[in-house]
Amino acid sequence: MAFGSVAPAPAQLVGSCTSGTNASCVSNDHCVPQAGNDGISSLIWGPNANHLVSTNWDGGVRCWEVQESGGQVRALPKAQVNHENNSPVLDSCFSSDGSTVFSVGADKAVRMWQLGQTPPNNVPQQIGTHDQPIKSVAFLPTTNLIVSGGWDKMLKFWDARQPNPVGTLQLPERCYDLDVRDSLMVVACAGRHIISYNVQGQPQEHQRKESQLKFQSRCIAAFPDTTGYAVGSIEGRVGIQYVTKVHGKEGFAFKCHRQDNNVYPVNCICFHKGYGTFATVGGDGIVNFWDKDNKQRLKGFPAIHRTISCASFNAQGNLFAYASSYDWSKGSSQYAPGTPNEIWVHYVLDEEIKPKGKKSSYR
Repeated sequence: MAFGSVAPAPAQLVGSCTSGTNASCVSNDHCVPQAGNDGISSLIWGPNANHLVSTNWDGGVRCWEVQESGGQVRALPKAQVNHENNSPVLDSCFSSDGSTVFSVGADKAVRMWQLGQTPPNNVPQQIGTHDQPIKSVAFLPTTNLIVSGGWDKMLKFWDARQPNPVGTLQLPERCYDLDVRDSLMVVACAGRHIISYNVQGQPQEHQRKESQLKFQSRCIAAFPDTTGYAVGSIEGRVGIQYVTKVHGKEGFAFKCHRQDNNVYPVNCICFHKGYGTFATVGGDGIVNFWDKDNKQRLKGFPAIHRTISCASFNAQGNLFAYASSYDWSKGSSQYAPGTPNEIWVHYVLDEEIKPKGKKSSYR
């Protein structure tokens, strides 16, 4: 399948987007077609164009071209590849030029898909391996290396032209999530370990500490200005932590994704590159936009009828993709076979995400 041509839609992949009240955060959010048959594990946008890529538990890595005009959004399916034996795919990232997607998952492989090319058997090329499933992957723009974090408690660094890792780092526990922003890499591990690295050249550990949150880390995201990171836990809290001293700024934590006595996991944190504000999505089916500098919630969207597993802002910051998909936070007993897995794209208004001014606390 050539990139840029519309992929044929197999019957089992088409599905129909849920309609009615609480299907999406806003009634005119655009439902992305052919979102897959199983849980959606990650969403990313291309760095230079509105190419949206998802990874799924059904083994698929899917790509759409998203068009926006006057606030109207349309997503066109472009291509799809699958990990070997349809093994679950857990994460992906783009190269700096947006030409290549790297993906990882339960097949213990780091894979490379050059957009516009169809790999043999439609399986992306394997460029690396771990001894256990791989949870997260990122591209290092300063060295053009790929970093993968696995449940084998290893970070491995890959040059796509070589079969062996160019470097490895031992982690204290399994990698649950990692993020890279310029020269800063942050890794959240089991046991509430959080490690930050300087990846300007050869990776150097900068700081190792225990999360200020008392429960298991679920997600982590570096600030756009690389001064720190935000970490989310399974217990409806977000921690804001600085890795470099910033005048007048101290780390703090706040509660979110809670309703009455019910507490939900924070499944994903993603930053708006332009404003440095950020979104959280959770097991309560809610999207929140936050301003960490002024300690306030900018926008709370109405809850949708399913958990939200992942989300991402595009490079321009005017499009926000989120996945309506079971997050397994309540285990297999709460999984309903046949439940739709949907991706929605929200056109972001400036007043929703732009900092509003100082407040004393989160509300």
